[in-house]
Amino acid sequence: MIHKTLTAVFFLLSLHASAALADAPGARKTLATIPSLDVNRYMGNWYEIARFPNDFQKKCVGDTTATYSLRADGQVQVVNRCRTKDGGAEVAEGVARQIGEETSPKLKVRFAPAFLSFIPMVWGDYWVIDLDDNYQLSAVSDPKRKYLWILSRTPQVDQAAYDALLERLSAQGLDLSKLVRTTQGQEPRPAQQ
Repeated sequence: MIHKTLTAVFFLLSLHASAALADAPGARKTLATIPSLDVNRYMGNWYEIARFPNDFQKKCVGDTTATYSLRADGQVQVVNRCRTKDGGAEVAEGVARQIGEETSPKLKVRFAPAFLSFIPMVWGDYWVIDLDDNYQLSAVSDPKRKYLWILSRTPQVDQAAYDALLERLSAQGLDLSKLVRTTQGQEPRPAQQ
């Protein structure tokens, strides 16, 4: 009986401690997205301004863009380009689909071949977590905050707008010490065949 009582007490104490930690200042809350996304307005060309380093862009040294276009099936065609160290271009083509209703800012993106699309692991999270009213400056991440991209309709952004965006991203619990600015200025040449 004493053993059961002690177990119950330790269980209750651990629940209380967990609740206190969750309410503590600085505890990470669920990553918030924008309230809604007008996918049609989001289509077009975006320049990468900064990102968290990641394995799938390790060949990219600058001039990174993402181009989005609506497909006939309602999904989004994704074409990512960047300049490589040798001056060539790295191109990745994929597809994205919204999760939830038609204004959902949560998408899943896949760069694997279509025949693998039934495998959940080939789909990555693409959450629009910040977007100005004019659809000119955007931030994209994932629920675990592992990835972050800052995208703009132009290769350069207003410093005040960029700094304000960084403040909002920091308030979301993103570790901005990992953020790397993207070099812009040279158009990538086609990769040698």
